[in-house]
Amino acid sequence: MKANIAIQILPTGLNDAETVRVVDEVIAYIRSTGLHYYVGPSETSIEGDDLHQLVEILENCVRIANRAGSEKVYAYTKLTYRGEGSVLTIDEKITKHHQ
Repeated sequence: MKANIAIQILPTGLNDAETVRVVDEVIAYIRSTGLHYYVGPSETSIEGDDLHQLVEILENCVRIANRAGSEKVYAYTKLTYRGEGSVLTIDEKITKHHQ
């Protein structure tokens, strides 16, 4: 993997149930990309080889949250990229903590 991105989408102006519904729609979209991802309690990590694709996924996540009912959307991200070689994968980072 050449890149990974962690995305936290925070819809605003919604009650807890509606916030969860919006975030669930975003996660369903991420699942539909076919990329390897991991849903954590505060963010979802996605990995791939195409930096442009990961940034496009971020943009789509924001738009999906907006269309799903969040008037204003905050998106917090962490992006790791290595042009030559590879970055640590999600599994390399977390597997030892889930035994």
